[in-house]
Amino acid sequence: MATTQPKLKPTPWTYFLIRLLFKFVLNVFYGTIVIENEHYIPDDGEPVIVCANHTNSLTDALLLVTSVSSKKRSFLRLTAKDTQFGKKTFSSWLIENCGTLPIQRRSEHGDQADNKAVMNKLLGALEEGDAVCLFPEGFSRYHPKMAPLKTGVARIVSDVLSRNHDNPDFAITVLTCSLTYVHRQSFRSDVLVSFNPPIRLTVKDTPSLVATPERPAVSFDAIRSLTSFMHVQLVSNTIDAPSWDLVRVGKTAARIYVPLGTQMRLGDWVRVVARFVEGLTVGAEHAVKGPEAAAIEKKGMKRNASFSGRELLDVMVMMEAEKEGAHRNDGSDGTKLFEATGNVEKFSDAEREQLAKDIGAYQDHLSQLGLKDDRIRRVEGTHRTALLWRLTLRIIITFSLFLIALPGLILWLPIFFTTAFFVRRLKLSGRPVWDTGDEIAETKLLYGLTSGILVWMGAVVVTLPIFHLGLFLTIWIVPAWMWLTLRWTEDLVAAFRASTALYRMLHAGPAELKRTREMRTDLHGRVMDIATRALGLPADPETEFAVDRGAADDGDEDDRPNRWGKHQRGRTYGGWDSAIRYFSIRRRRKRCVAKS
Repeated sequence: MATTQPKLKPTPWTYFLIRLLFKFVLNVFYGTIVIENEHYIPDDGEPVIVCANHTNSLTDALLLVTSVSSKKRSFLRLTAKDTQFGKKTFSSWLIENCGTLPIQRRSEHGDQADNKAVMNKLLGALEEGDAVCLFPEGFSRYHPKMAPLKTGVARIVSDVLSRNHDNPDFAITVLTCSLTYVHRQSFRSDVLVSFNPPIRLTVKDTPSLVATPERPAVSFDAIRSLTSFMHVQLVSNTIDAPSWDLVRVGKTAARIYVPLGTQMRLGDWVRVVARFVEGLTVGAEHAVKGPEAAAIEKKGMKRNASFSGRELLDVMVMMEAEKEGAHRNDGSDGTKLFEATGNVEKFSDAEREQLAKDIGAYQDHLSQLGLKDDRIRRVEGTHRTALLWRLTLRIIITFSLFLIALPGLILWLPIFFTTAFFVRRLKLSGRPVWDTGDEIAETKLLYGLTSGILVWMGAVVVTLPIFHLGLFLTIWIVPAWMWLTLRWTEDLVAAFRASTALYRMLHAGPAELKRTREMRTDLHGRVMDIATRALGLPADPETEFAVDRGAADDGDEDDRPNRWGKHQRGRTYGGWDSAIRYFSIRRRRKRCVAKS
């Protein structure tokens, strides 16, 4: 039986306005937002559930809404806990006017939670070809490790397929999306939005998920297998660690492995950090690859890659075989076996634990000196005279940029003070950090937007009679001036930090810098050893991760997000190219530094 294409419903004007507004706000708050594999998003009219990890409260939903192009999907329906509805707040108005469905959670309603009406509406929307956004963790939390996924998404898939059991060709797609915030709360930091290969499920290919009059019971193993498969997909393109300390160690190891200035994509950087986090995790927290991860790794990130119901059934069979006693190296002999693209080597827990401790000690030492790893990497052969000259130059640049940015900073100060006030009030609310840490970015976004609009309107009213440029020109000149001020302030902060680092290098003295350099040299050898022998990373990252600026995407080529290159991360090269990028929505990155 052929499937009929559902009639597309018009996009609510409030949704269109909110997506446009927050696309601008998010690109102002975050310096770089990289979206990978947008071609995996099914076209309008195909039922799809978009699932993502949930670490940044309302910001996650806004990021997904703005990341899904209107050319692919005109509307992405959201869900949220019902306690966020009916309040006299901007966030409540925002949620209600995005077509969001209220969900009653047991944590608030206990056994009285009743979502039957909402679920019926949600299932009906999917049958009509809608795209629905769900967070299978069930709640947002401030923690580096993803929570176990609830089976709700898999049950919804099963319900939709069961309601259409008489149509064997009816299909629904589960599209997982990994969100990674380099610094989730920091102004002008980076975000990676990575869509994973879609899981397309049909009635005829997944009978274990379909309830029929003849077979009313759905296999719980199938529900669990789909949920597990989604979990592995989500963690495959983000940083998933048991502790913040291990994330810090993984990032330091990645900086040692890939020196600053390497032309690499943000996605590659995140995956390198994730590899080191996985490699340096010891004990029960160590992730062992099962059939789900093996299937994902084998499929890769090809442009036309997708997982069918039959492939998911194969994974279920492998999981059952393992459960019945098939052998897998689970580290019971005191070692872990890293699966890599090259030679597989054994590194004991003791070796990895010692390396993690040494990297942490090195980062603590850098923090005491107030320096970054790149300064230590390039310190050899640098004389005090050269440091003094560079310090003087940086001070002059800092002072000049301060004078240029000062008039525009007057417009930004009310926004900075407003967001700082409400963030401080949030932190002092008495709630634990794991309950408030994920709301800081949301607070900055919402109050920054509100105060920014008020500052803009006030500035237009004040400057209109002064410059006599006309209302239309004044409306555009004020935000343009604020944008240029933001660019100058970024350069001002960078120059000030460079001045501070050069002063600290002078203060530390040659002997301390030499000792720190020797510490780094020892760590570099050990990091390269585990990277190449255990983690399957290339031995020459500066070459392997180099971005080919002239390369174009080919539909038949490997479009891994991107494993070894193709797209630039946003760095500039100088000349006319730098001049144009200076005014782009994307922040300028630190220039490549030639080896000394």
